Amino acid sequence: MRTLIILLLVSQSIFAQKYFTRTGFTGFKASVDAFEPVQAINKSTSVILTNDGKIAAQLFISAFKFRVSLMQEHFNENFMDSYEYPKATFKGKIDDFDSSNLTNKDVTIKGVLTVKGKEKNITTTGRVSKNGETIRLNSSFSVLAKDFDIKIPSVVRRKIARQINITLNYELIEKK
Repeated sequence: MRTLIILLLVSQSIFAQKYFTRTGFTGFKASVDAFEPVQAINKSTSVILTNDGKIAAQLFISAFKFRVSLMQEHFNENFMDSYEYPKATFKGKIDDFDSSNLTNKDVTIKGVLTVKGKEKNITTTGRVSKNGETIRLNSSFSVLAKDFDIKIPSVVRRKIARQINITLNYELIEKK
């Protein structure tokens, strides 16, 4: 009997309603006024969101696209070591998440962001809305380059902000 109860509980979590995307937008800016903008976008972030508000996201660092290709090359080779650390991840939860009541609702998102093998606890706000079977999640937050052991060479140090502003725009569809 105990085995049956455990099996039922596990199967409920496995079959819980989930929303996902493989085309999520993640962008960042690390610009300093009076210099070339340091910013990039990644339109291939994979995200899963469960009915109880658990969220997991993953992106490939090398998928960030810059306006200037040389900047992209330096980003991957000199700053992010994307060959050694190809992915960034976020695992967390949206507080008080209720998938049946998502009409432009402000939410708190808490979790762990992992970049270059370094973990950082993140707490931020976001906005969630639902239209049919689609959930939209938007958020912005800032991190420090030093928190992820991102070393900025002295030759460009004054051209790149130490604080990195990250923007997320995800449109998740119900996984059937």
